[in-house]
Amino acid sequence: MSTAERTTAPAPAAGLEAGTIWRLLVARAEATPEARFVVDERRRQVTFGELRDAVECAAAGLQDLGVRPGDVVSWQLPNRIETITFTLALARLGATQNPLVMMLRERELGFICGQAGSRWLVVPGTFRGVDHEAMARAVAAARPGLEVLRVDGGLPEGDPATLPPDTADDGPAVRWIFYTSGTTSDAKGAKHTDRGLIAASGTFCAHLALRPEDVTATLLPLAHVGGIAHVLSALRTGSSMITSAVFDPQASVDLLAEQGVTLVGSGLPFIRAYLERQRAQPDTPLFPRARVTLCGGSPRPESLHHEVKRELGGVGVVSGYGLTECPYITWGRWDDTDADHARTEGSPGEGGEVIVVRPDGTRAEDGETGELRVRGPQLMLGYVDASLDAEAFDADGYFRTGDLGFRDARGYVTVTGRMKDVIIRKMENISSRELEELLSTHPAVADVAVIGLPDPDTGERACAVVVPTDPGAPPDLPGLCAHLREHGLSIRKLPERLELVDVLPRNAMGKVVKRGLVGRFSTEGNA
Repeated sequence: MSTAERTTAPAPAAGLEAGTIWRLLVARAEATPEARFVVDERRRQVTFGELRDAVECAAAGLQDLGVRPGDVVSWQLPNRIETITFTLALARLGATQNPLVMMLRERELGFICGQAGSRWLVVPGTFRGVDHEAMARAVAAARPGLEVLRVDGGLPEGDPATLPPDTADDGPAVRWIFYTSGTTSDAKGAKHTDRGLIAASGTFCAHLALRPEDVTATLLPLAHVGGIAHVLSALRTGSSMITSAVFDPQASVDLLAEQGVTLVGSGLPFIRAYLERQRAQPDTPLFPRARVTLCGGSPRPESLHHEVKRELGGVGVVSGYGLTECPYITWGRWDDTDADHARTEGSPGEGGEVIVVRPDGTRAEDGETGELRVRGPQLMLGYVDASLDAEAFDADGYFRTGDLGFRDARGYVTVTGRMKDVIIRKMENISSRELEELLSTHPAVADVAVIGLPDPDTGERACAVVVPTDPGAPPDLPGLCAHLREHGLSIRKLPERLELVDVLPRNAMGKVVKRGLVGRFSTEGNA
């Protein structure tokens, strides 16, 4: 990108700072009370001033029901304006909240509420055909002292005058417990503070140069740490959000286009839907105000950035890196080079650190692949199960991510895979991610995951699990291997097995849940 192009990059707004989320909301409502905060799929809009007033009423109503400071409140609610109001009301009360994504079911809910020591479980009635209230009451029946609160439309309301003065501590009080997605192991509860989550949002705001006129697509779950970070980013900068309880490839895209989205997101499945829609109307820009397209949560081929820049406009894909335990540790900058956008996850924000460690525990050189370890103001305090902490952190306080990658001399990070996502065949390592990125460029492959399956002779065999672009003309294994060879892949890395599926199982952030695939095809292979 030329120097001239870089000089036109917008300066970020002077973001508000606060020690707690409630105080951040108060400061924003005082600064820009009439500015729009959020719009939903029903075209309902709320200003920052209206949001503050609604939060105070909801906090008073929850207090009348018996919610107290320090109570652990587990909530499983879809993306709605009321959900944002509810979570901010809990912040006003000083409760410890435990957001839960909608895909969790009774077994997971029971485990989490039990481990977290939940006092409340807040759910809708029926959502997308699932009776969440019935599940919640079944969980509560097995856990004396757990109260169920059903929230469908409006929230409990009370008199804000009954609320106690705000005396919340700006320090390390645990106010949030987020559970990991559990794609490769049991979910773990990460303990966070208000200050840590606000710091995470600061990286996003600074690197994306977020301004009051920006409109961010917030379609990832509000119950995910990334969803909360979007809320905090809007409060810091006075920008607005678009959210929806359900993503619909037609209606949701119409909503984003109509509302003038500038930060399009947020993840590979969404981006694929946008590209498909844009290709259906090549002469009319789908998102004419788009500055960036956000991508995170799953691997992406380098070609995606160039497709997005060419077809959706703006600067293309800007990606970030983080974990439930340490959210938004890096983000790309909106005016980075095309090579940075296509290949990296950006650089750490203020106070953030990413180091690369060799298997022997020594620091890797720039460009050398090893385990990524992270440290920063947004790093969790520890797990709910404290017995996991010793293994999670190294002697210097860095979190062991389990991700493989490297950094360059500028500190830009590239993720290359997972330490546990390596197939070991005949004592040689094969990167699943490398195979997935190459296979995703085959025209007959709509989606793909590469897994390792047990093999009595070689240890493991590489299996490509593919969603065909055209189910009537699926790819075959020889054709896929020929494609890989054309891209320069070594023979020793070629997959030995192909499985065709209608859809890959993904969690709420778009990551493929490989445990289920390994279990399924290991069983089928041994049948």
